[in-house]
Amino acid sequence: MTAPIDPGTIPPHALRRVIDTALEEDAPWGDVTSETLIPADATATATLAAREPGVLSGGGVFVAVMRTVDPAIDVVVHVADGTSFTAGTLLATVTGNARSVLRAERVALNLVQRMSGIATATAAYVAAVTGTRARIVDTRKTTPGLRAIERYAVRCGGGHNHRTSLSDAVLAKDNHLAVLLAGGTAVGDAIGAARKRLGHTVHLEVEVDRLDQIEPVVAAGVDTIMLDNFTPVMLVEGIALVAGRALVEASGGVSLDTVAAIAATGVDVISVGALTHSARALDLGLDIDVAV
Repeated sequence: MTAPIDPGTIPPHALRRVIDTALEEDAPWGDVTSETLIPADATATATLAAREPGVLSGGGVFVAVMRTVDPAIDVVVHVADGTSFTAGTLLATVTGNARSVLRAERVALNLVQRMSGIATATAAYVAAVTGTRARIVDTRKTTPGLRAIERYAVRCGGGHNHRTSLSDAVLAKDNHLAVLLAGGTAVGDAIGAARKRLGHTVHLEVEVDRLDQIEPVVAAGVDTIMLDNFTPVMLVEGIALVAGRALVEASGGVSLDTVAAIAATGVDVISVGALTHSARALDLGLDIDVAV
């Protein structure tokens, strides 16, 4: 296992909302199977183990789910979030009332598997751009309701977060610009006017998809310019046109096969929607021994 990074924390209110919603969805009127078959005083010990290599994310979430169901459940996490591990690694041990452990099992596993899959995918992208200045970031292409935990998982994998929501920053994309142009407003004029209205702490970013769009956008005073679906050759040209006046973000067409070439152009940021919208759940297993 490698040493973990510090991914920070998940906002407590967001985590509570995710867990409460998931548990209510999974057993709105209780666990009829366990309540029918398992004696009320039965205890269980369960082990969470890796069935394939990866990067852990969601150890604390796993604990929180178990203890939300039953505060008396004892959970010991053996591997810190952000740590890479091999197949067969023991990740956590759970001890408590058997009905409670079985009630929490699926939700706890679903979340830690999803989060660890995202962290593992992110770590692969981060490794691919090692030695460049590029920062791997996520996008808003997250599972509705799970953004806080999915973005935490990106950080566990060594990646970074883009704006958290539409409320955090100005990011004018192709559809925004299409509306402006249809109304007869020049993009440069609109961006310049927005810059004057915004507070000095609000980040302003604009997406372009052609080289000739770069100069009026940068001249209007953006903080970041997003070069969307540019080839590596075009990215080099675009960076030269920006000439250090704004951060340069590359987006579109990013995969593990292309990310190294994109990073080699000298971009500052590479946004990758696949980190969250295409990551598969990591294969982790929870094996339970029940004692009556």
